[in-house]
Amino acid sequence: MNKQKIVPIFAGGGTRLPAHAGILQALGEFDVEFDDIVGVSGGSIIASLFASGLTLPEVKHIALNTDYNQFREFSLIKLIRNGGLSSGDVFERWVDRLLEGKTFKEMDYNLHVVATDVAHGKPVIFNKKNTPDLKVSLAVRFSMSIPLVFSFKKFGKHLMVDGSILSEDALHRDWAEDGTPVICFRLKGDYEYDEIKIKGMFPIVQYISLLIRTFMTTISREYINDAFWHNTVVVNTGLSSAVDFTMNPAQKEALYFKGYHTANKILPMKVKALSTN
Repeated sequence: MNKQKIVPIFAGGGTRLPAHAGILQALGEFDVEFDDIVGVSGGSIIASLFASGLTLPEVKHIALNTDYNQFREFSLIKLIRNGGLSSGDVFERWVDRLLEGKTFKEMDYNLHVVATDVAHGKPVIFNKKNTPDLKVSLAVRFSMSIPLVFSFKKFGKHLMVDGSILSEDALHRDWAEDGTPVICFRLKGDYEYDEIKIKGMFPIVQYISLLIRTFMTTISREYINDAFWHNTVVVNTGLSSAVDFTMNPAQKEALYFKGYHTANKILPMKVKALSTN
């Protein structure tokens, strides 16, 4: 029998990207094949690493052993001038180094990275067709621009921020342009935060932290439209936060296996349903 062909979408997640690495491992062991791969926010990191030719063990190692705290700054000057506490430059250089400076036309797979243009309220899609000579690291930096955490960045007439704030219908499209069905892997958190004490003469730091974590948690808990349920796999990441830059190795490994075991369990049902439609 021929393998079922799909387009996997690694959607959202922020710093919970080890879960996407686990999903990728499950896909590698399952009886599916794909030429196109889509990444959004934290999912764009994993999708781009794999699309560049890195092996599954290499992607897992990066996801579990990278110190995410290196990408976090807390500059109120940058927030005022550029809309984010961190410039995002350190993160972009890190991705570019891992991808060896590759552009979209140099990827081993047809990689699609999705970010949000807040100036027009629309998705912007980076891939070999639209932006063949663009460095993938820049597109990933756009897609991973968590509001208020990373500075906004202009791209032509676009003002780019995190792709995870897009509605679902922006992701459920014919990515391969040949009717190949998509399966969207989404991360859903149930995080309940400890109270942040608002104190001191300048409580702006605490207020910003509250705003960021509440915004990202709300996105994570967004309901799934019935129209997309048949080709969506939800990974419950439990108490993990999308903006936790200080995860320890045990937390990262737990996320990895959450993604792996959930995809292993749910993927066969979703693929079977697709093949009977």
